[in-house]
Amino acid sequence: MSHLKSIAASFILAAFLSSGSLAAQNLVHVVERGETVFGIARLYRVSPDELMRFNNITDASRLQVGRRLLIPSSGTAGPQSFTEHRVIRNDTLFSIARNNGISLQDLLAANGFSQNHVIRVGDIIRVPARPGSVPPAQVVMPPAANVRQLTPASSIDPSLRWPVRPQAISYMTGRLQGVVVQGERSEPVRSLTHGIVVSAGPYRGFGRVAIVEAPGGYLFVYGGFESLSVRKGDRVGPGEILGRLGIDALSQKPNLFFMVYRGNTPINPAKAPRA
Repeated sequence: MSHLKSIAASFILAAFLSSGSLAAQNLVHVVERGETVFGIARLYRVSPDELMRFNNITDASRLQVGRRLLIPSSGTAGPQSFTEHRVIRNDTLFSIARNNGISLQDLLAANGFSQNHVIRVGDIIRVPARPGSVPPAQVVMPPAANVRQLTPASSIDPSLRWPVRPQAISYMTGRLQGVVVQGERSEPVRSLTHGIVVSAGPYRGFGRVAIVEAPGGYLFVYGGFESLSVRKGDRVGPGEILGRLGIDALSQKPNLFFMVYRGNTPINPAKAPRA
C-alpha cells in the first residue's frame, strides 16, 4: 500500500497546490439534491446563520437544487472529504459513526439527517473523514466552479474508446487537467482498464466520483455519476460499468469529468492506456 499512498499524496498535492491557495477567495458550493443549510455549513466548518446571512437566505427549508452558495471566508480552509457506506443488517447510525471514528452528530450533519432518522438495509450513507485523516485519492479535486475553463476538442477520433459515447469533448484548462465528455443522462460509464477502485463516493460539485488504480501506476478519475455500481476495493475490468452518468449542476448537461494521472503527472486522457 505504500506506493499507493505516495501516488495519492502526489496526486493531492498536484491538484491543490499547482495553482496556489484557495484561501484568498470565496468558495462556491452548488447545492445538490438532499443537501441542507445545516449540512453544507458543517461541511465547510461555518455556522448555519453565517452561511444564511452571506447568501441572503431567509428560509433554510427552501434551498433549491443547483443554487450557487458563496462560502464565507472563514470556511475556505477546505471542505471535508467523504466515503460511502452501504447499510447492512444490524447497522445503526451510532455504530457506523463509532466504526469510522467520528461523532454521531457529524454523521447526521453530513447526510442532513434528524436525530430520529431511520436507516434501512441498502441505504447509502455519506461518512465524513476522521479529523486529521486524508483518505487516499478522495480529496483530489478543488470545487467544481474552479474547473469550468474548457476548450472544445477540434475533433473526436471515432476509433478511440471513451468511458461514455462522446457527443462532445472539451479539455480542462484550469487547475485540473483532463477532459469533460458529454454523454446521455443515465448512460453507463465504463472502465477503460483493469484496476482496483481506490475511492468511490460523492464529491462536492462533481456528483459521485470513482477512482481506479490501473497497472503501471495510473490513476483513472471518473466524475459526474448520478449513481455508482462499484465500491472501494472492487476489482474492475475494461468495459465494466462503474455507474450511471448524471446531470452536471452548473452546465445542466450530462457531463463526465475524466482525468488520468501517473504519479503526480497528468496524462492526456486521449493518450492514456486502454486495455
